[in-house]
Amino acid sequence: MSDTFSGTMKCVVKDKPERGLTRTTKPIPNELAPDEVLIKVIYTSICGTDYHIYEYDDWAKKRLKLPFTAGHEFCGEVVKVGDAVERVKRGDIVSAETHIVCGYCQFCESGNAHICENTKIIGVDTDGAFAEYVRIPAMNCFVNSPDKNPLYLSVQEPLGNAVHTMAHFPVEGKDVVIVGCGPIGLMGVNVAKAYNAKKIIAIEVNEYRLDLAKKLGADVIINPKQEDVITRVLEETEGRGADVIGEFSGNKTAIEQSFKYLKRGGGLSMLGIPSKDIDVDVANDIVFKGIQIYGVVGRRIYETWYQVKELVDNDMLDFETLITHTYPMSKIEEAMEIMGSGNCGKIVIVPGE
Repeated sequence: MSDTFSGTMKCVVKDKPERGLTRTTKPIPNELAPDEVLIKVIYTSICGTDYHIYEYDDWAKKRLKLPFTAGHEFCGEVVKVGDAVERVKRGDIVSAETHIVCGYCQFCESGNAHICENTKIIGVDTDGAFAEYVRIPAMNCFVNSPDKNPLYLSVQEPLGNAVHTMAHFPVEGKDVVIVGCGPIGLMGVNVAKAYNAKKIIAIEVNEYRLDLAKKLGADVIINPKQEDVITRVLEETEGRGADVIGEFSGNKTAIEQSFKYLKRGGGLSMLGIPSKDIDVDVANDIVFKGIQIYGVVGRRIYETWYQVKELVDNDMLDFETLITHTYPMSKIEEAMEIMGSGNCGKIVIVPGE
């Protein structure tokens, strides 16, 4: 292919207001604004958001404007840069901060771009990475160490969610509970292990994922369908409760229980998004216990990315266990069904195949 990258590419789009995705071809997005780059995607991974898009659930019906190319977690090579781009260069192996922020609102200007009031998301509001090529702002590129496995680099965006969740409160030498062991929760287990938590307790109803949590560093695994979570956590923490909880489930019951076994003065980081109202005894479980609650939105830009890079560059994580499936893009539907079953860790897609 010539340096102009003309022609078409294989991609996966959401173009119908119904369950499913469409495999098709589109022109390579080679016309760049001065601040944009074109990236040849090496690997892209499936996010829970992508599964919501696939299912076309109530969130998707309200949120999405069709059609668009899905996918936002990826690693790729920069193959073309806009005239004003200085942040990256051709040949760089990059991952993407998927929140496109404005840079001028109160939050961006105060160092809190992760909660930018004008955020757009790659693969939701703009064409994404379930494609052979993706065009994004250069500001959203994070340059990786060139010697690292691009398979691992493709899951850094969700890994950043896990790091943001688990790094907000100190976990070294602490009793830590991970609630919900979906792919990001499993990453949370592995991150807590890397950060030298004293005891890691993983809570999950899916036995496949409980087994993965054990392999990734959980000292104790609890299935709420089989035993009382509050009683067991208190038994494992000398009756005082967990120092830090990473909430990844979004499950109403699980969240309500977490307030009961959080230690006095403890920290609760919340990434999971509940679909139902949460009932909490504010006086006894928040105020009088002196706890701290932190809402996790994406990744701190770019503080979290450098924390992720330290973990990746120093081989502190078990990507071989975290990534359980790899599929060619031609089998995206099969990959989505595995994602929906819950019997997986992280699923990676190979574009173009």
